[in-house]
Amino acid sequence: MWSPAHRRPEFQAAAPGHLFLTYIHLSQGSPQLVPGSLWMPCKMSPFGSWGLPATLLTLFCCPGSGEMFEVYMHPEQLALEPGETQFINCSTSCAQPDVSGLETTLSKTLIAQGTQWKQYMVSNASQDTIIHCYVTCSGKQKLKSLNVNVFYRPKQVLLKLQPPWVAVGESFTIECCVPTVAPLKSLTLTLLRGKEAMYNKTFRMMTPDPQEATVTHNVTAHKEDGRHNFSCRADLDLRSHGGGLISRISEPQMLKVYEPIPDNQMVVIITVVSVLLFLFVTSILLCFAFGQHWRLRRMGTYGVQGA
Repeated sequence: MWSPAHRRPEFQAAAPGHLFLTYIHLSQGSPQLVPGSLWMPCKMSPFGSWGLPATLLTLFCCPGSGEMFEVYMHPEQLALEPGETQFINCSTSCAQPDVSGLETTLSKTLIAQGTQWKQYMVSNASQDTIIHCYVTCSGKQKLKSLNVNVFYRPKQVLLKLQPPWVAVGESFTIECCVPTVAPLKSLTLTLLRGKEAMYNKTFRMMTPDPQEATVTHNVTAHKEDGRHNFSCRADLDLRSHGGGLISRISEPQMLKVYEPIPDNQMVVIITVVSVLLFLFVTSILLCFAFGQHWRLRRMGTYGVQGA
């Protein structure tokens, strides 16, 4: 404990050629130890007659370490869903802060506190915002800021195969849709065939508002495609915003793949159809001819006689 008795310089005797130390009490900060050589006569001091004034000026211009302090926040980054609550710690290295607190547009509640820290609960985030932790120590104020990113997790991932039936060698379309998600810049949609990634798309849109995300990919059908499930995985990566990796996958779907009919079989089918059509037309003509012949014979037998 620093007592008033220490406010007077206390000189200590020293052997010739040795240095001695003395205390100088300043208006601010802790007592400082000053080499005794600075109190020597002008001819012994390296600064001459300016030794003591120069030392005092240096000490007054460089405040004690008690005035230097830092402000901390935990977590340093924060990702919140709408309506979610989160605890935030605001602390400082100042031993006796004058004032400290949390400045935010969100709903806040002070949960616990100590001399150098306070814990708050924040909630009701609807859009991206910034939270400030402020501390005043010895009349000097410092701020620490925290970015809050609001996100909407992908709750639905919808997959569609068009057409559901396709021949080998023909193309089909895979479409994946996430109705409501944000932020899009953190979203990646991956199209899967079994466990194999066929195609992926990362969105670069900067808008924070929830939107629909869609990806479409055209694929040529192979025979083995009919033996695999197709699906779509949505990954919302919030690790750079203080969150985690949120993933959701669609319901798997099967593609019906069939072999195209060979050309020789097509020729046979066309020939058979042509023959059947010819026979059908021929039978119609023969029926018509026989009908006319029968009608003429009947009219000849019962002809009309003259008056």
